[in-house]
Amino acid sequence: MEEPRLTIKKWAEQDRPREKLILKGKVSLSDAELIAILIGSGNNEQTAVELSQHILNACENNLANLARLSVKDLEKFKGIGEAKAISIVAALEIGRRRKETEPIKKISIQSSEDAFNLLQGDLMDLTHEEFWMILMKRNNEVIKKEMISRGGVSGTVVDAKLVFKRALEMTSSAIILAHNHPSGNLKPSKEDIRLTKKINEAGKALDIAVLDHLIITDNDFYSFADNEML
Repeated sequence: MEEPRLTIKKWAEQDRPREKLILKGKVSLSDAELIAILIGSGNNEQTAVELSQHILNACENNLANLARLSVKDLEKFKGIGEAKAISIVAALEIGRRRKETEPIKKISIQSSEDAFNLLQGDLMDLTHEEFWMILMKRNNEVIKKEMISRGGVSGTVVDAKLVFKRALEMTSSAIILAHNHPSGNLKPSKEDIRLTKKINEAGKALDIAVLDHLIITDNDFYSFADNEML
C-alpha cells in the first residue's frame, strides 16, 4: 500500500516556506519556496513547493522565462487557477517595476553599458517591442527616460518628430535611443539602421546629439555607437 503523502502542514516547522521565511529570513528560501508562498497550496499530487518546482522546471528554472507567462499560460498547470496565476504575475511585475522606479537623479551616462543598465528593467521580459529614449543634459546627466511607442512582436512604429518634440520640451542636449527585440536577436534590422540614420541626421540639424541607439534583450544589448554605426 502506498504511504500517504506529507502535506506542507505536516512538515517540520523550519521546512515550511512561510515559517522558514520568518525563522531564517527571505534569502534562505529557494525560488520554488517563494512561489509556493504566493500560491498557498498545491494539488492532489503535489505540495505547493513541488508544484512550484514543476512550474519552474517548465521555465528552465529561469525567473525571466516565468515572467513571460500569461495568466492563461499558468492556468495550464494542474492546481493553478486564475487567482493563483494572477498572484504570480503580479509578484513578478512588482519586481520589474521596482527596478524601473529606482532613482535616476544625478545619474550620468558614460558608456553604452550605463545606458543598458538604466533601461534593462523597463525592456526585459516583454513579448512585444517598445521604443524608449534617455534624455540628457550637456554633461550627459540623465533628465528622464521615457517610452516613445509600443508595438507588436515584430516591431513598433517610431515618429522621429515625437522624439525631438519631447527632447525640445525637456531642453535636452543629447539623447540615447533604445528598443527591445523580444526574439532575443541582437542584430539590427534594415529598418533599425534606417531609423537610426534618420533620427541622427535630424538631431544634427536641431543641435541635439544622438549618442547611441541600443537594441536590448533580457541579458544583453547591441550598441550602434560601439559598433560605429552612428
